[in-house]
Amino acid sequence: MSQPLFTPFQLRSVTFPNRIGVSPMCQYSSEDGFATDWHLVHLGSRAQGGAGLVIIEASAVTADGRISSGDLGIYKDDHIQKLKQIAAFIHSQGARAGIQLAHAGRKASMTPPFGGERLLLPEEGAWQPVGPSAIAFAPNYALPQALDAAAIAVIVRAFAQATQRAMQAGFDIVEIHAAHGYLLHEFMSPLANQRTDVYGGSFENRIRLTVDVVDAVRAEWSAHLPLAVRISATDWAEGGWTPDESVKLSGLLREHGVDIIDVSSGGQVPNAKIPLGPGYQVPFAARIRSEAGIATAAVGMITEPAQANEIVASGQADLVFLAREMLRDPYWPMHAAAALGETASWPVQYLRAAPHHSIARAAVDRPEQN
Repeated sequence: MSQPLFTPFQLRSVTFPNRIGVSPMCQYSSEDGFATDWHLVHLGSRAQGGAGLVIIEASAVTADGRISSGDLGIYKDDHIQKLKQIAAFIHSQGARAGIQLAHAGRKASMTPPFGGERLLLPEEGAWQPVGPSAIAFAPNYALPQALDAAAIAVIVRAFAQATQRAMQAGFDIVEIHAAHGYLLHEFMSPLANQRTDVYGGSFENRIRLTVDVVDAVRAEWSAHLPLAVRISATDWAEGGWTPDESVKLSGLLREHGVDIIDVSSGGQVPNAKIPLGPGYQVPFAARIRSEAGIATAAVGMITEPAQANEIVASGQADLVFLAREMLRDPYWPMHAAAALGETASWPVQYLRAAPHHSIARAAVDRPEQN
């Protein structure tokens, strides 16, 4: 019997070979949004390492929707070629390929964080961030320009156009980024949204942009391919977005064609009090799965094979996404399989290093192969 973590999982027509996913993690290594060989090697090695799903980092749907000048983008057709190469390599390793579509909102126009994050200067190509209201994320961030209805419509169309490019690049799943204090999450939370029009105030108004984006993406995304949304289940701050609202939103998104909720938390305000600890966000994924009737992915300080396996085995989530642990160990899935007594699918080029494999045993007798 296979351990639950290593059983296949299907969404629409896509079957994931196991329940392990690589979370989208910004590399801040692009110019004008273009993917590079860094992305190919970084993402490709995680696919080689045995993950069932590899999701490309937050990819901005507009140039001014980038967090920083080093962010990946999917806002023009020229971006497709390299993304297509990356998706094809991920597929060649037996994994499924995803991409996260994003808009940074009020957290945009920053430098890459290497060596200290700060606002871009005008001579460095700074641009005007936007948001639901003219409220800065923090004192060292720009004051965003409040979006009017026409500008909101442009952003919704940009998500739709980015989805078309993701289709052309050959991805199996797209994830809409509605978490971590970026644009869609900003509209959802009263801490960033003080509008008095149809996009502010009530729960229905605050989620309107997210639902509009979901509808626009679902209309362009092939009906046989799954759609994910990443949310922050709570702002961890008084007066902010709540777990109850996350459950309600997730059920509604299921009705609008979303197949799985990637459940994270926080990011809306810099002073949030987050009780960090192993699996600290998993209960949110479990509650959404149970109460909203939709598949979930759990993420957040999941590091141990037995821990990840138990999350799936106990029905708390359908998939387990790893981030920093995958940076530390691109081959975590292979090592997890060995720890759980599973037979991992190693790249044939690496079989001489695989435990209990005939090529590995032969290598002992023929040291020149080592």
